[in-house]
Amino acid sequence: MIKQADLPDTIPIFPLGGALLLPRSRLPLHIFEPRYLQMIEDTLKTSTRLIGMVQPNVIPGREGPGLHTIGCAGRITQFSETEDGRYMVTLAGISRFRVSAEIEGFTPYRRCEVAWDGFGRDLGTDETDGNFNRAAFLDTLGRYFDVRGLSADWETLKEADDELLINSLSMMLDLDSEDKQALLEAPSLSTRRETLVTLIEYALRGGADGDMMQ
Repeated sequence: MIKQADLPDTIPIFPLGGALLLPRSRLPLHIFEPRYLQMIEDTLKTSTRLIGMVQPNVIPGREGPGLHTIGCAGRITQFSETEDGRYMVTLAGISRFRVSAEIEGFTPYRRCEVAWDGFGRDLGTDETDGNFNRAAFLDTLGRYFDVRGLSADWETLKEADDELLINSLSMMLDLDSEDKQALLEAPSLSTRRETLVTLIEYALRGGADGDMMQ
């Protein structure tokens, strides 16, 4: 297990809108852009094999996409190469971090100085949600799935551990980048669950249009 003291001060950054990684969760990635192929190759040579997943952020007056301040670092745990040179990798979420500064030049991909302070809980064991009303949550989720035409293995959802259920849904549901960022920044599993329910209920009310989804 990686300790906070072992985490590097500088990591490569993969700004991918809508792709959420959370601590103790896994994110599969399909890598094909040349700059990110280079990022994977360079990362595999490091001892920690960490990549920082960050949501892009539009910053007025800035040329090109900015970055949200908080991201989550994942360790490459699975890696394979296709015949045409693409990479299929899996990141295991390790810890959130705060971007301190972006490093200019040197690599075709982005790199940042990062701080890990304040996210020590991410390196611990699974969180539980003591106030979790699973039946009410699954009822709300069921209505959301119905209106979106989605299916699910409800028996598995009923039996899944709190963190696995809430984090998996946070990562998998079709939410915009700002919503994903809010879920990432939630200080606890309970807060993330509350945020997720709020987003689902907002979608059921028709979102910004205000019309109830049928």
